[in-house]
Amino acid sequence: MKLFALALGLLMLLALAPLAWLFGTARGQAVWEQANSRSPNELIRYTERRLQGHPRLERWLLPPLHALRARVEPEPPPGPLPDLGKGQRPEALPPPAGLSSRLVADTPQAIREALLNATPGTQIVVAPGLYPFDATLRLGHDGRSDAPIALRAERPGTVWFSFTQVDGIRVDRPHWVFENLDIRGTCARHGDCEHALHVIGSGAQVGIRNNRITDFNAHIKVNGQHGHWPDGGELAWNTLSNTGPRDTAQPVVMLDLVGAHRWRVHDNRVTNFVKRHGNRVAYGLFAKGASEGIRIERNLLVCTPAGISQPGERIGISVGGGGTDPEVCRDRTCQAHEHRDGLAANNVIAHCNDAGVDVNRGVNVRVVHNTLINTAGITVRAGSRAELDGNLVEGRVWRRDGSQVDQRGTTPLGQWLDPAAAAALQWQWQHAPNPGPLAAGLSTDFNGQSRAGHYAPGALLP
Repeated sequence: MKLFALALGLLMLLALAPLAWLFGTARGQAVWEQANSRSPNELIRYTERRLQGHPRLERWLLPPLHALRARVEPEPPPGPLPDLGKGQRPEALPPPAGLSSRLVADTPQAIREALLNATPGTQIVVAPGLYPFDATLRLGHDGRSDAPIALRAERPGTVWFSFTQVDGIRVDRPHWVFENLDIRGTCARHGDCEHALHVIGSGAQVGIRNNRITDFNAHIKVNGQHGHWPDGGELAWNTLSNTGPRDTAQPVVMLDLVGAHRWRVHDNRVTNFVKRHGNRVAYGLFAKGASEGIRIERNLLVCTPAGISQPGERIGISVGGGGTDPEVCRDRTCQAHEHRDGLAANNVIAHCNDAGVDVNRGVNVRVVHNTLINTAGITVRAGSRAELDGNLVEGRVWRRDGSQVDQRGTTPLGQWLDPAAAAALQWQWQHAPNPGPLAAGLSTDFNGQSRAGHYAPGALLP
């Protein structure tokens, strides 16, 4: 059996034309079908695992394997990549509507007390400074749709929260807003800094906007509690990043959304998510747990600004997922779907050694006008049903496990953009857009430009 598995790995690695003798057996057909439904990135990792414990084969096969990987996963260009106008902006967002009173907090204890005592319509303004915390911050009262409660800095880059606790802020009350803050995990052990904001249970209609959040395992965690679900949240204009790989076996997911409905996730910059231990699989934006109706739009995701082939796997956006514990699924089973009626549109996703977009047990998921640079492409698996339209992809679409794909206008990136410039997040167009129909419900591109009257694949118009 080991020899067969090793032979399977070598076949996957080399992606050779089918071997005539193999196709005479049912097993051979299955091998080829499996190999042809998986990306070269995945096949290389599989082969590496199968070679372990075979020193002679490692000596002969690892050098060509690594040479192949360098072609499949080229290293991102040196130097910082541009943010393309996404993530936290230096200008403060205007305060939310409905605020009628103002409270200034200038010490950690004052912030704690303000969060517990603020009533609907209160704006808690944090004075400039660095505020260390070692225990979870709690909220005391509900906001209202016409009178939210806000925790804000007046200017970005002036207020820093330093967290050494597992949960930074527990958001279990509706209609709260968090804006213009810099939140950093400073735990000595990475496993001790789980979430900057944990949105849970009754924490519906939360707004998380224009913040810089750094060095957590799952920066924003969203899940139900006691039959209540934090629906209708907004995650917008935030920079979510890590300064290095996360030294943990805990989930590494910059947005880990389980079971909540109708979240809007837009104009964020999400970068540098690597998991060193456990299954070593990390995600940028993830919605699962029988959730519905997420809209992931106009975000910039860079899985690894450097070291694309370091151990582990990185996936940009996952709509749906496998293996969610039924107890935390919204329907208590996740049998029908992990996510339904989701949209991933106008996103730029770069330098991921696995899929840029992954649809896994997703139903009626639309993947529209995304640009995928130096990723394995788009995977649709585990019986998913997905519509793909107008994507510009370096890689390809991988369909397996009986999934249904309605595909229109998926175009190789090199036909429209210079790949070397695209790797540096610079657009050098090969030709002008063609006339064509708009994708339903999408009238603008990554930068908010109107798509009316012309058609071009990908997130940005020329």
